[in-house]
Amino acid sequence: MPTNLNFEMARSLVGFTVLLLFLSICESASFFQPISDSHRSAAVELFSPDHGSFKSLEETYEALRTFDVLGIEKKPDVTATACRLVSETVGSSSSTLKDLFYALKANSIVKCKINDKAYQGIITRLNAAVDGASSLPDFYYSVGGLLLVKGSKGDVHLADADGIFRLVKAFRQSDGRWRFSSNSPESSAFAAGIALETLAGVVSFASPELDQSLISTLNSDISKLFDSIEKYDDGALYFDDKLVDGHDHQGPLATTSSVVRGLTVFAAVTDERLNIPSNKILGLANFFLGIGVPGDAKDLFNQMDSLACLESNRVSIPLILSLPSTVLSVTKEDSLQVNVNTVLGSNAPPLTVKLVGVFTSGSKAASLVESQELVFDDGTGMYNLNNLPKSIDVGSYTFVFEIVLHEPEHEKIYVTGGQKKVPIFASGLIKIENAEIAVLDSDLGSIETQKKLDLAGQNAVSLSANHLQKLRVSFKLTTPHGLAFKPHQALLKLRHESKVEHIFVVGNSGKQFEIVLNFLGLVEKFFYLSGRYDIELAVGDAVMENSLLRAIGHIELDLPEPPEKATRPPPQPVDPYSRYGPKAEITHIFRAPEKRPPKELSLAFLGLTFLPLLGFLIGLLRLGVNLKNFPSNTVPATFATLFHVSIGAVLSLYVLFWLKLDLFQTLKLLGFLGVILVLVGHRVLSHLAATSAKLKSA
Repeated sequence: MPTNLNFEMARSLVGFTVLLLFLSICESASFFQPISDSHRSAAVELFSPDHGSFKSLEETYEALRTFDVLGIEKKPDVTATACRLVSETVGSSSSTLKDLFYALKANSIVKCKINDKAYQGIITRLNAAVDGASSLPDFYYSVGGLLLVKGSKGDVHLADADGIFRLVKAFRQSDGRWRFSSNSPESSAFAAGIALETLAGVVSFASPELDQSLISTLNSDISKLFDSIEKYDDGALYFDDKLVDGHDHQGPLATTSSVVRGLTVFAAVTDERLNIPSNKILGLANFFLGIGVPGDAKDLFNQMDSLACLESNRVSIPLILSLPSTVLSVTKEDSLQVNVNTVLGSNAPPLTVKLVGVFTSGSKAASLVESQELVFDDGTGMYNLNNLPKSIDVGSYTFVFEIVLHEPEHEKIYVTGGQKKVPIFASGLIKIENAEIAVLDSDLGSIETQKKLDLAGQNAVSLSANHLQKLRVSFKLTTPHGLAFKPHQALLKLRHESKVEHIFVVGNSGKQFEIVLNFLGLVEKFFYLSGRYDIELAVGDAVMENSLLRAIGHIELDLPEPPEKATRPPPQPVDPYSRYGPKAEITHIFRAPEKRPPKELSLAFLGLTFLPLLGFLIGLLRLGVNLKNFPSNTVPATFATLFHVSIGAVLSLYVLFWLKLDLFQTLKLLGFLGVILVLVGHRVLSHLAATSAKLKSA
């Protein structure tokens, strides 16, 4: 009996060790080269702490995990802040199960100091959460948290692991998807990934007597789940969910990442080999790599975490064939270079890269080359084909590569995906020869004027013609191997001095390109506009290294007068930036000023305006105005002084209105002075009334 017990404990420990080994390998992907420097820059930019910390423990863990996968050395130092958040979370009895889970995950990276008492409290809380769990997320956070504690402390057990396995499995659906809870009728691939990761944790705690048929059934469920996988045209595979009741729609990236994470963790702790075709694992890798550099922190974490898991999964490790450049110059005799790496850029096992075929794009003809092996360069770690086959000329092609592993046992570990088709552009300098421009006689077709053109240099051809003549432009294009070359564009443009333009397509016959403009048939198209026309020639192609846009010269055209109902040239588009340019100067014409009255009359009118003021002063003298009743006490005297000053200010305002201020300014100031005048005047009058009442009573 003790022997069996020791055997059971040893087997359980082996299962847990395998899971931790996988997690450590998955986490240690930071030792590999990152997939690109752009991902490093994006990670530092997207995971930028606010005042030294992130918004949540979940974001803290995602940042630490992403930095770890990408091997970023110059990263924000958030260890102290992360440890403070971890300590606060694990020490608080009110922290949520999710926060506790991510605190433990962050701690698995930053290695904070947590005392034994805190660990015991965590274990007690998580075991209680497992016993009371009623949904898949509850099991995920509680079982995952216990597994993380076991990785740090070691002495952690899960009571009734077999029963918990069956409880979690109850959320399984017949199509391989899972429900988040028994109350949710909707199934989800995102939940399937969480369930597989949870069950992997339960298996690591379970006894050796765990019913193996349960795991075998899950293997069948995983196969059903992969039957619902979706595919892009480029071969990338992904999972997607409809909106699940009670949970937000996660999107293809988060859903696929959840499945990959759960699948790889589950495969790491079970002895069963999952029945997943290796080409589907490669399709998942192509999906994550095809995203490029995400612009969202959560998406970048999901991408990096999934690639790290695919880098070390126990199903099949994808090998990715890539080219530093898909444009090769025939003129410069560029060599073909091929990289073969894992998804995170680590070195591939010993292998051979074969170029099995080269096909002209859009053609069903046979391969232009025979199968040949590329030479491996130890210095660069690339597979090279130093000299392109002579059959490769300027144009677009499809290169077909094949990866052959040297060791047979590596075929069970790595997946290459069979033959790989890569579009390649072969560029080069196109020879431009026999370029000529000529004016022809319309009747006989004889050459009246002919001049050679140097399309590689400058031209300043000056020609003249009438509506009874023709203009011919011709040239010859050949590839570096002497074959005929047909560019995407060969255009001749004539632009009138009034900015009216006419563009013509230059036709070809083999190597020879030629266009003949019959001015007699073009007079209506030219709107009967005589005068100077500038001539430009444009020849361009994606694989033509010396594409050109050349001003050839000009031609003076003498066209007949337009008839009455002839079409007029269209209005030329207005430059939108011209509205910001200088405007025409506006000259105002003012009417002559009115005749003014004599100066003496104006002075007489001014004197009349002072008469009311003079009458006011005389009236004050006749009334016997005096200061006998001016208050003697301090407060009343102050208000009386302010009252007279306010009256003087109002009178001064009238003078300013006459000399300087406008009506609105005057009314604004008068309103302010009027309020003061009313208040102090009221106090003065109240004092005088009180004084008069006292005198009468006395």
